[in-house]
Amino acid sequence: MNDIDLAFTPALQLAQLILSREISPLELVELYLSRIAQLNPILGSYFTVTADLAIADAKIKTDLLTTTSELPPFFGVPISIKDLNPVAGVTCTYGSPLLLNNISDYDDGIVTKIKQAGFTILGKTATSELGSFPYTEPTGFPPARNPWNLDYTAGGSSGGAASSVAAGLCAIAQGSDGGGSIRGPAACCGVVGIKPARGRVTQAPVGDRLGGIAVNGPIARTVSDAAAMLDVISGYYTGDPYWLPDPQPSFFNASQTQPAKLNIAFSTTINPFGKADTNCEQAVLKTVKLLEENGHTITEKCPDFTSLVASFPVVWQAGIVAAGLPIEALQPVNQFLFAKNGSIAEYLQALTQMQIFSRKIIAFFDHIDILVLPVYLHSPIRIGQWTNLSPQETFDKIVNWVSPCPVANATGLPAIAIPVGFDSDGLPMSVQLIGKPAAESTIISIAAQLEMANPWIPDIQRLSTHLTHMVENFRKF
Repeated sequence: MNDIDLAFTPALQLAQLILSREISPLELVELYLSRIAQLNPILGSYFTVTADLAIADAKIKTDLLTTTSELPPFFGVPISIKDLNPVAGVTCTYGSPLLLNNISDYDDGIVTKIKQAGFTILGKTATSELGSFPYTEPTGFPPARNPWNLDYTAGGSSGGAASSVAAGLCAIAQGSDGGGSIRGPAACCGVVGIKPARGRVTQAPVGDRLGGIAVNGPIARTVSDAAAMLDVISGYYTGDPYWLPDPQPSFFNASQTQPAKLNIAFSTTINPFGKADTNCEQAVLKTVKLLEENGHTITEKCPDFTSLVASFPVVWQAGIVAAGLPIEALQPVNQFLFAKNGSIAEYLQALTQMQIFSRKIIAFFDHIDILVLPVYLHSPIRIGQWTNLSPQETFDKIVNWVSPCPVANATGLPAIAIPVGFDSDGLPMSVQLIGKPAAESTIISIAAQLEMANPWIPDIQRLSTHLTHMVENFRKF
């Protein structure tokens, strides 16, 4: 296996290669660090590369291979961490140049679980400022570019995480999702992203301050990789205000299990926002056809999301003020949202309304197992496409573009984004599967069935053959 093929090998396969001593953790880390040095200056996937820490960790793990037989599941597999999640001893900028010297003195709870699973951390990936936007272009940092076409966004706010996986700059990535921030970048970059159910993954030690809308989750090349990572990051952490029991059997097992015949709904229209563009519509229809061919019962219907339009943004934008940065340090759209923020009473009233409306939407799943929707209402935008718009105009475009996503955040339902092909511009097309409460296993099983029927791994390998050439051409301009 050559270095390019190795860089794009799924994480679980890499773990097996390490366990069988076919490659060492140090060799693997050096391979990814070499690719990061070559490609990251253009792609903008990482804000911070922790090369020295990664090499030191990989050397220890390489030595342990000769002395230890009991190893954690992802021993020596390189991973990236989103720069909204603290890693002890490493800069955490939250996408703000004001925090370039902010060195974390603790590990986020999910980072602790990632380390316990045996991963080696390569660095901190790019995020939009405070995780606010579905594109990753924060002031003072290079934009996170789409590995399939460098003129386009990698999405946001986990844009760096998704592009790092798609471009072979890590084996798998951690992201977070407060309104589509895992699913959107996964869709833009043609990889798999899971937004877990509320309470599945800890928010320790800081805790949840946005009514449960934001969650951490995996971004990976395959459904089984994402499922296996979800297994290791799930579970109770001391003091969590709410949590779900560990799945029985595991999420990885679900990715290997043929699903039962299910009742599946779909829609290409999101009320009150309108219809998906042709590319996103075709992605849904292609997926529905495959599901029907596999014996599932298909119905075209979808809840009306109008009831969330007023309440969800009030809860979501409170995080901008809660970050504690001065308003003048923020980008224009965040300044606009900061200024709109109301009183604590208004926040709590919006949270209550969001929960009331969420109950009605969840009731839709009493007789439906999975809802298939586009991830976004149109294909990825170009880098800087909305730069010259007013904050209000930009915000309106954001809300419309991402409108299929926040329903899973408001309701706490699990969702997975999976690639299904390419649009008319050669960019990835994806769909999302939204499941019943705490039913990640069901959406993972269906996603794995779709992966088998419409394999996308060859597409990712195809990207590996021309990415370097594309970056070299980009440098000439």
